[in-house]
Amino acid sequence: MIKTPIYMDYHATTPVDPRVLQAMLPFFTEQFGNAASRNHSFGWEAERAVDKARGEVAALIGATAKEIIFTSGATESNNLAIKGVAGMYAEKGNHIITAATEHKAVLDTCKRLQKQGVQVTVLPVGKDGLVDLDALRRAITDKTILISIMHANNEIGVLQPVREIGRIAKERGVLFHTDATQAVGKVPVNVIDDNIDLLSISAHKMYGPKGVGALYVRRKNPRVQLTAQMDGGGHERGMRSGTLNVTGIVGLGAACAVCLQELPSEAVRLAGLRDRLKSRLEAALEEVYVNGSMEHRLPNNLNMSFAYVEGESMLMGIKDVAVSSGSACTSATLEPSYVLKALGVGDDLAHTSIRFGLGRFNTEEEVDYVAERVIETVNKLRELSPLYEMARAGVDLKTVAWQPER
Repeated sequence: MIKTPIYMDYHATTPVDPRVLQAMLPFFTEQFGNAASRNHSFGWEAERAVDKARGEVAALIGATAKEIIFTSGATESNNLAIKGVAGMYAEKGNHIITAATEHKAVLDTCKRLQKQGVQVTVLPVGKDGLVDLDALRRAITDKTILISIMHANNEIGVLQPVREIGRIAKERGVLFHTDATQAVGKVPVNVIDDNIDLLSISAHKMYGPKGVGALYVRRKNPRVQLTAQMDGGGHERGMRSGTLNVTGIVGLGAACAVCLQELPSEAVRLAGLRDRLKSRLEAALEEVYVNGSMEHRLPNNLNMSFAYVEGESMLMGIKDVAVSSGSACTSATLEPSYVLKALGVGDDLAHTSIRFGLGRFNTEEEVDYVAERVIETVNKLRELSPLYEMARAGVDLKTVAWQPER
């Protein structure tokens, strides 16, 4: 028997892996010291645990332990990286380049800096969700201090060509930051090979606890310096003051260690499950569309639009499956995803999109169950849709002159 509800929203968050939990437990009650307490064994134990975790995070991304700064999560890491560079390198320039499909933690941080006089260029993306490297080259000026482009998109799972972006940045003497929250632990990441200067990580996207993350800050070639965004004690090489969340940090380290060991086999397994889901849906339903490049994509992501079916109605129809839709409820309106709009997806299709995020604990049986539930729900909703009936009758809906309600 399939146990419901089934969780397929692993891009939103992940359950803590039991192995990670086991590593964390002693630090709640027995080894509860403050890592900054240098006068007794409780503090020394905590510091040793933090150092071990620092090494585990570094190993996963090809960095050194001293280059890892612990934060409360990727949002803080993004803020520290972008605002920290803007503050530290203000004399060199005031221009930042980013992309239209970035997470709000990057876009809103850039907007905040714009109000303070920083110039921000937001690059468009193609239908496949990828940044045009020639457009990036053209956007760089002698005032550009930072390029911030995410590694993997949280909605459509598209992988940007970070290595090439990093190379372009290096050639022009510009720092390169990547929000790698969705990529780390799912695809190979190496900050040296990929020419990355700053990289954001969040534990809860990779089977670790919520409320803890890290920022990689390159120490040489070049040595990156940041203006601290939080003062008070000089923790984390002066970049991020505050008592360290030792328990969470241990969890992040353990999660990274598991990912390092299992990433190759897990990526293959998840890509197999994702492709199984995709082929079942495409075989049974007409007018379904994958959003973003399939070639350059996370192994566990499938974002599909189901024409003539409202995404929110679909979610109600498959209540026993946890996925997310391409619409976001804001005040009284239902706005289609800005990421899908950036790809050129029309409002009608954007409203019909569903993001499936598969993960470590999903099974083949669950994939088959979810496929059946989605197929059944789409067919039922289309039967109720006058638009679908018109389209099947050969009416071109784009040419219909709709009468406003009186």
